[in-house]
Amino acid sequence: MISRLDIVAVARTWIGTPYHHQGALRGVGCDCLGLVRGVYQQITGKSPETPPPYTPDWAEAAGEETLIAAASRHLIKLSVDEAGPGDVVLFRLSPGAMAKHAGILLGQGRMVHAYSGRAVVEVHLGPWWWRRRAASFRFPGVTD
Repeated sequence: MISRLDIVAVARTWIGTPYHHQGALRGVGCDCLGLVRGVYQQITGKSPETPPPYTPDWAEAAGEETLIAAASRHLIKLSVDEAGPGDVVLFRLSPGAMAKHAGILLGQGRMVHAYSGRAVVEVHLGPWWWRRRAASFRFPGVTD
C-alpha cells in the first residue's frame, strides 16, 4: 500500500525532467503520459502497458478517448470532483476535444505535469485547468 503523500513525493522527484515526446524516464525526458507511466511504475513496481507510437495530434486524428480508455485499464476511476492529492487528472485542452493531457494532483490547488517546450513543472491548478478536467483516476493500492 502507498499513501497519497508518497505519490506526491514521487511525482515531485520528476520536476525538472526535460520534455521529450513519448519519453518516460525521470531526469532524462518525458511527456505528460510518460510522467504518469513513470510514477505508476515507481509506486507499483510494475510497468503499465507500452503505448503505441503517437503523434502530438493523436487524439484529434483518432477521434477516440484513447487516454481515458488506457487510464481505465490501469487506474481506479473517480469523479473529477473527488480527486485529491496523488490522483491523476486528464484534461481536454479545448471544449469538445478528446482528453489528451494528464497531470498529478499535489494538493493545495497544485499539480505536476509535463508539456511541450518545458521541463516537468509544478503549477497552480487555476480556473483555466479546472474547467478542462475530463476524468480523474487513483493509482491502485492507495491508502488515505
